[in-house]
Amino acid sequence: MSVKQTRREFIKVFSMSGAALCLASFVPLNSLVASEGDKPKIFSPSVFIKIDTDGIVTIVVHRSEMGQGVRTALPMIVAEELEVDWRKIKIEQAEGDPKYGDQITGGSTSVRKSWDPLRIAGATAREMLIAAAAARWNVKPSDCKAENGYVVNKLNNKKVGYGDLVEEASKLPVPQNVKLKDPKDYKIIGKKLHRTDSPDKIYGKAKFGIDIVLPGMVYAAVGRSPAFGATVKNYDDSVTKSLKGILDVKKVSTGVAVFAESTWQAFKGVENLSVEWNLGPNANVNSETINNKLKEYLKTDGDLVEIKGNPDDAEEKNYRTLEAIYEAPFQAHAPMEPMNCTAKFENNKVEVWAPTQSPQEAREAVIKTFGLNEEDVVVYVTLMGGGFGRRTNPDFVVEAVELSKAVGKPVKVTWTREDDIKHDRYRPVSMHKLKGSVDKNNKLFSFSHHVIAPSIAVQNWGAKLTPKQYDTLGGAIEKDYIIPNYKITASIVDIPVPIWYWRSVYHSQNPFAAECFIDELAHAAGRDPYEFRMELLPDDSRMKAVLKTAAEKAGWGKKLPPGKGMGIAAFAGYDSFSAQVAEVTVTESKEIIVDKITCAVDCGIVINPDIVEQQMDSGIAFALTAALKGEITIRDGSVVESNFDDFPMLQFSEMPVVETHIMQNTYRVGGLGEVAVGPCAPAVGNAIFAATGKRLRKLPFRL
Repeated sequence: MSVKQTRREFIKVFSMSGAALCLASFVPLNSLVASEGDKPKIFSPSVFIKIDTDGIVTIVVHRSEMGQGVRTALPMIVAEELEVDWRKIKIEQAEGDPKYGDQITGGSTSVRKSWDPLRIAGATAREMLIAAAAARWNVKPSDCKAENGYVVNKLNNKKVGYGDLVEEASKLPVPQNVKLKDPKDYKIIGKKLHRTDSPDKIYGKAKFGIDIVLPGMVYAAVGRSPAFGATVKNYDDSVTKSLKGILDVKKVSTGVAVFAESTWQAFKGVENLSVEWNLGPNANVNSETINNKLKEYLKTDGDLVEIKGNPDDAEEKNYRTLEAIYEAPFQAHAPMEPMNCTAKFENNKVEVWAPTQSPQEAREAVIKTFGLNEEDVVVYVTLMGGGFGRRTNPDFVVEAVELSKAVGKPVKVTWTREDDIKHDRYRPVSMHKLKGSVDKNNKLFSFSHHVIAPSIAVQNWGAKLTPKQYDTLGGAIEKDYIIPNYKITASIVDIPVPIWYWRSVYHSQNPFAAECFIDELAHAAGRDPYEFRMELLPDDSRMKAVLKTAAEKAGWGKKLPPGKGMGIAAFAGYDSFSAQVAEVTVTESKEIIVDKITCAVDCGIVINPDIVEQQMDSGIAFALTAALKGEITIRDGSVVESNFDDFPMLQFSEMPVVETHIMQNTYRVGGLGEVAVGPCAPAVGNAIFAATGKRLRKLPFRL
C-alpha cells in the first residue's frame, strides 16, 4: 500500500486529522534535533516520535490510559511502520495540547482514529532514516531497508543504527510519498505483546491522579449540594475548624470547600459542616415524575427519523403483530478511582495533574473559566482507575483550579465515593416503544422502534438537532438487518438530572430493546432466534459472520437442563461488529446467574489480540453490572444511591466464563471499548426468557 500526495497536501491532511501529525515541514529543520551544545541528541520527525543518539525510540501517546491499553496499542502502530526493536521503545504521555489533534479518549476512537496518522508518522520517520543511510553509503534508498532499529544496506549487508543517523535524517525534507506496509508483512501488529503499563502497576510505581503529591500542597474536599442545582445559603464551619489538621474553609461554586493537611482530615471536616441550602426548582423531582414524563411520549408517534416501506400494512394484512415497552434506568459511572485532580494556580499560570479522558477540553475549560492565556495553562495526564466516559467532562478539573486559586496553594481535591455516585453525570434514562409483525410464512414483515430519552447534546450544549441527527439513536439505526417495512422515530425529553457519556451510552440501551424484541418476534413466529436473525442478514454481512461464529462456538441449540437457557444478540457500532451468546441459570429462588458468555468480535485489523480479549472481558463485566445490579434513582431532586452497598458492582465470583473469538480480516481498524456492552444485556435477557418463559423488559433484570 502507498499514499501519494504533495507536500502541501500532506501538511493539510494531517493538520486537520484526528491526530494532527506535525512533521518536519511545520518547523525549521534545525528544530528537529534537540542539542546539548553542538552535539545532536534527539531526532523528532513528528510530535509522536523521538529518536536519540543511543537509538532509543520514544513514542508519545496522545490518548489517555485508563486500563484499555492505548499505551501499548498506539505505540505498536508506530513501531510497526518504523521497523524498530520493541524492547527499546519508551512511552511518554502527551500533555493536553492542540498540536496532537483530537485527544479525547472516548467513543472507542483511540485506535481507529489514530490508525492512519500513526502509521504515516512511523513510515515517514523510517523513510527519512533510510534516505539518510543511503546518502551516507552513496547508494539508492531502494538499495536499503529498515529492520529492527537499523538501516541495512541490501547490497553488502552493512547496517547502521537509527541513533547514528539522527543528525543526517534531521536535515532531510519530509518525503512526499510514504509507502505503508502491507498487512501480510506485519511483524508487531497482530501479536500478543505484553502491556507496557503493566510492570509499573504491578510494582506500585504507576502514577494515578490520586497519587500526585506536590511540594507545599494542601488537600481538599467539598461539601456538595443535596439537590440538582442547589446553592449554598449559609454555613457554619465552627466545628470543622476545631478539628485537627483543618487549614481553611471557603465557599466555592460547587459548595463549601474544606482545606486540610490530609485527605482524610478534609473528609472529616466536610462531615462536620453545617450548611443551609437553597434547594432550587428541582427539589421535588423524583424517579416517578421522570418516568411519568417519559410515558407521556409513549402516546405520541415521535419525530420521524427513518422509514422504509409501510409498517402499518401488517394490521391491514392481518399479520401477527406484537407491541412492547422496554425501559433502561439512569446509571452512574462509578470508576474504582473516584474523581480527583491536583492543581497549582500561581501568578495567573496554571498547572494541572488530572486523570482526564479529555485533556484539551479540560485545558480549554480552565482557560475560559479563569480568563487565562493559552500558553499559561498546562494539563498533565495521569493514569486513571477507570473512566467510562465520566472523565471526558472537565468539571472536576475546573473545580480543583478554583480551589487552588482560592487558597493560594497547590491543591489536591479528592471526591468521596458518595460524591462520585451522588454527583455523577449519569447515563440517560430511556423508554422504548416497539412494534413488529411476522407474515403468514413466519418471516419478519415489519419493525418499528420509538426511542424516548433525554439528549446529552441538547442538555449540555443546547444543540439544535434534526431527527436524523438525534444523539439518542446510537444502536437503533445501525443494523445490518434487511427488514421489508421499517420505521425509527424518536422523542427528546427534557429532564433536570445531569446526563453525560457512559460506556457505549445509547448503544447500551437501544440494542437492548431492539435485540430483545427481535427475539420476541422470532418466538411469535415459532422460529429459532438465531436462524430468524441469520435470515435477515445478507451473506456478505460482517454481522452475519460474528453471529454464526458465536452460535457455533457456544453450541447453539444444545439441550440444557431445566432452569438454564441460552440467548443470543448481535451488535454493530464504532466500525465493529459483535455477537454474544449468554448461558444463564435461574435458580428456584429466582437468582439470575450468568454462567458463560461466548463472544465473537470483528474489529477489522487486530493490533493486539490480548487487548481485544481484555476489552471484551471488561465491556461484558461493565454491561453485566448494569444489567444485573444497580440503578440510579431520584428522590427530592437528588440521587438516592451513595456507595457500593446500594449501587453494587459485579463481584469476581459473579463474573461468567468469557470466551472470545476474534474474526481475522484486513478491514479498517474498528473500535473496541464499547463494542462488548451493546449485545450483552439483550443476550442475557433472551437467555432468561429461554430459561423461564418470562420476558423481562426493564433493566436491571428482576424476576
